[in-house]
Amino acid sequence: MTHLRIFGESIIDEKAIEQIRRCAASPEDLGALTADAHYGYGHPIGGVVAYKDKISLSGVGFDIACGNKACQTNIRAADLDTDKVMDEIFKNIGFGMGRPNPKPIDHPVFDHIAKAAFQPQQKMIRLAMDQLGTVGSGNHFVDLFEDEDGWLWIGVHFGSRGFGHKTTSGFIALSKGKAFEERVHEGGMDAPPILFDADSALGQDYLAAMRLAGEYAYAGRDVVVDKVLEILRAKSVFEVHNHHNFLWEEEHFGERYYVVRKGATPAFPGQYGFIGATMSDISVIVRGIDSETSRQGLYSTVHGAGRAMSRNQAAGKKRWKNGKVEYLSKGVVDWPKVKKEIKKKGIALRGGGADEAPECYKKLYQVLAFHEGTIETMHRLRPIGVAMAAPDMYDPYKD
Repeated sequence: MTHLRIFGESIIDEKAIEQIRRCAASPEDLGALTADAHYGYGHPIGGVVAYKDKISLSGVGFDIACGNKACQTNIRAADLDTDKVMDEIFKNIGFGMGRPNPKPIDHPVFDHIAKAAFQPQQKMIRLAMDQLGTVGSGNHFVDLFEDEDGWLWIGVHFGSRGFGHKTTSGFIALSKGKAFEERVHEGGMDAPPILFDADSALGQDYLAAMRLAGEYAYAGRDVVVDKVLEILRAKSVFEVHNHHNFLWEEEHFGERYYVVRKGATPAFPGQYGFIGATMSDISVIVRGIDSETSRQGLYSTVHGAGRAMSRNQAAGKKRWKNGKVEYLSKGVVDWPKVKKEIKKKGIALRGGGADEAPECYKKLYQVLAFHEGTIETMHRLRPIGVAMAAPDMYDPYKD
């Protein structure tokens, strides 16, 4: 029988539980589902699966190496002109597709892409150069926080942008016997996960391409945090950096596995993680601890609070026409009211929309409670500045 550890089963959509059971279907598979889990494409968000000999594209998803980075600075939050700084962040960092980087960036990762082992990625060098350090849209952000001791923190959340998205699209085509450049339908949400044999040429090509996209995502988050430090004229004194859409080779219960985490943060004993909440709630820095529950959960924890409402339900169904957003239905979130409430809390908001309102998510402290005994909270971070793409900033690469 498949090993499967579900955290917070009482608050998880049954469809997500059905998905993780399909993904970890073999008796030798190990699975876990974090308490912020929800329904995804082929693989649930918050789903962790350890395969003996399979590489899961679906378990990584389109936003390869999406992740979080947090940085404690050497300045006090109380000394900050938050509105002025957030204006500078929103001006100097690209959100959505309509906001490219104002200045060209040079980075060693471009040399690696130019010489990529998986040759089709070499052709993406211009896209990679244009988008390095852009944040995208959806739930991706650049935030400022104050910790319990008054220190200012920077927190960012995004992944490999168009470089990762096109890499995934190409491998979906290859999985269907098509050319890398061909466009194919990814399949419905209940489609079986796309798995490659680990010892196949296709599986090894995907591993190499995924790892390069991971390097690119790390570089992008580093670039953005460094830019915010420059705006602040501050120094970094402590950093936490994790992927949460990725595949690792790990040992569990004395055996080697290919472990995929989609919307789940690795939390091995002593490992730090930054977990963002919503634009108005407390985020946390956690550290993994060793326990039987940790082992059963494959040393994994949440990556956020977890959605409680779909984007269409929150903001209304929309489409893009002639470069502009057009709403086809009305959402349930009163966005002007939400913005007023956020302002009352002393949070400087730039961008954002109804589909990212706090009410669209579970409460982070509630989902973390289901992971008691696997992590410890090291810092509580209160948001004071939030920057996200606005609804009219088009981004085809959000996960």
